[in-house]
Order: sequence, then C-alpha cells, then structure tokens
Amino acid sequence: MEREGETTTNSRRYSLSFWEVTTASGVVLGFLVGLVCVYLTMPHSDYSFLKLPRNLEDLQILRDNLEIYTSDYTVQVLVGYCLVYVFMQTFMIPGTVFMSLLAGALFGVIKGMALVVSTATAGASSCFFLSKLIGRPLIFSLWPDKLIFFQDQVARRKDGLLNYMLFLRLTPTLPNTFINVASPIVDVPYHIFFLATFIGLIPAAYVTVRAGIALGELKSLGDLYDFSSMATLFLIGVLSITPTLISKKKA
Repeated sequence: MEREGETTTNSRRYSLSFWEVTTASGVVLGFLVGLVCVYLTMPHSDYSFLKLPRNLEDLQILRDNLEIYTSDYTVQVLVGYCLVYVFMQTFMIPGTVFMSLLAGALFGVIKGMALVVSTATAGASSCFFLSKLIGRPLIFSLWPDKLIFFQDQVARRKDGLLNYMLFLRLTPTLPNTFINVASPIVDVPYHIFFLATFIGLIPAAYVTVRAGIALGELKSLGDLYDFSSMATLFLIGVLSITPTLISKKKA
C-alpha cells in the first residue's frame, strides 16, 4: 500500500500541467513555422533531398544538393540550418554530428565552426530551459542513476563548477544530451552552463567541421574520432578540472 501511495504521489508530482504541455507544443510549432517560412522563400524546385541525414550517404546527397543553393540563397540556407540544428538539440533528436559535418562541407572551417558552436549552444540552452519547465518526469524515468550521480557531483563541486562542467563537455564522461536535460534539474546556474557549453564544444566542433571539408573521404563516423583526437580532447578535459583539484588540496 505504501509503494502504491508513493507511486501515486510521484506521478502527481512529476505530471505535466496543461500549460506546460501547451508551452512545449508552442515551441514545436514555432520551429515548424520558421522552417515553412524558409521553404516559402526558396525557388520552386524538387526538394525531396531535404531530410535529416542518418548516414554518410544521406549527408553527401544533402551536401551535393545544398551547394547549388548556398551561394544564391545563403541567408535561407543559414536560417534553415540553424532552425534544424537548434530543433534537434532542443528535442534530443540524434544526428547533430551530421549537421556539424555539413557545416564544414558547405561553409569551411572558420564559418562552419562559428555556425556549429553558436547553434549547438543555442540548442543546448533551449533544451536547458525546456527541461526546466517540463523535463523532470523525463529525466527521472530515463536516467535515474545518472541523475543521482550528477546531482552528487554538482553539489560537491559548487566552488569549481565551471571547471567541472567544462570537463564534462570535453570528455565522454556523461552524454551531452543528458547534461542539457539534467543541468536545470540539479540546479546548475545557467551562466555556468552557457559558458561551459560554448567553450567546451569548440574542440569537438573543430574536429567534426574540419572532417566535413573532406566528406567524401570519410568511411564511417568512427574515422572522426581516432585515438589521437580522443586523447587530445581528454587531455584538455583533465586540464580544465586541474585548478579545482589543486585548490582542494591547498584547502
């Protein structure tokens, strides 16, 4: 009987209200309206190639077709790209690595990196605030153990939280999707979340965007992160958390 009571209490505690569901639906509708507006400003043509890439072959087809429009319809391509990337990040849709590769293929390293880092940060921020509103039921049902671990680590590292969040962004300790959703639940301040995301995504974005320039040479996504790339990212992650460790020893 106690367990039934606890279950009922938890379901009420983590159930979504009408306004929360309405707000989430409004966010989805906003993205869709934006994409429709971009579509309506493009010339009449066959856009059957426009779909979220799920493999390198899909990505190459998308790249080959979008290259035709990038020079004459740069603004539309950029806005459409940003909307899709932010939408995928907001709603945890897999495949943003393909979007990062596409940025490199279409815009080069410098512009591609600026585009990926800015849209990835915007998407992560959008996910952060949406999760703050309606994410509690999801995070408790999908990742209860990870959430307990993350909450404990955040509580223990209040003084060096930025360094710890940078470490998480730079290393595969916790999935980025989980970090986006769980951070507001465990009371990570947004300014720390934003800085760690913006700075921490730069190294991985560089690796992916640069690989997008030679898209035809990629055989699989495994080619992106060889041992040297992973070792470099992990080393940067360790360096980011070192000041926190040193200050603890001094204390």
